[in-house]
Amino acid sequence: MTTSDRIAEVKLFLATTPIFQNLSAEQLEALANIAIPQHYKKGETLFLEGDAGTGFFVVKTGRVKVFKLAPGGKEQILHLFGPEEHFAEVPAFDGGNFPASAAAIEKTEVVFIPRQAFLAVLQQHPALAIAILSTFARHLRRLAHLVDTLSFKEVPERLASYLLSLSDRAAGSDWIELDLSKGQLAALLGTIPETLSRAFYKLSQEGLIESNGSQIRICDRGQLANLGQKSL
Repeated sequence: MTTSDRIAEVKLFLATTPIFQNLSAEQLEALANIAIPQHYKKGETLFLEGDAGTGFFVVKTGRVKVFKLAPGGKEQILHLFGPEEHFAEVPAFDGGNFPASAAAIEKTEVVFIPRQAFLAVLQQHPALAIAILSTFARHLRRLAHLVDTLSFKEVPERLASYLLSLSDRAAGSDWIELDLSKGQLAALLGTIPETLSRAFYKLSQEGLIESNGSQIRICDRGQLANLGQKSL
């Protein structure tokens, strides 16, 4: 693929992303010229907490987990990012280090936007800053929701909320498939696999779900929703 073909492909992709879809052709061209496509294998690290924040990422295919590790090694997944989503914008602006780590949970392609080149583009196209500010607001709301969930909900309640969110993504279907391993799901919900297994058992015993491996059937959506909304 020639350089011009690569730039055209990146420009076309960026135009489909929520953060950049309203930009002009000139602004998209400027971004595409500095963007760097990157590929990662399953489990490969994009960056570690404390690394220099050299830019931010937009997921093209696959999924990336952003996470923190406790001193004892326990992992807390802060968020999962899929196609057309973006992350690590704050270090790209303030020049600080990455506040968490990121790794691909499956084969993944991202578009990397280098910090210095992006700041130069912003000076030429200040309207881009508005798009970035809106992403900061969304990420802040997401972090506030995570703090609320981990602080005020028990594991079965967190699990109920997650299963309903999977159902919503599947157009409200009562049949859903877990999109994470049990270990990854436990890390996302702020617990350990053994406690997560007990939460699945509790929901099954109460007749709210039926589970068969990664296949889940929601049996009582109303009660599951009540549980997911419950706080201590």
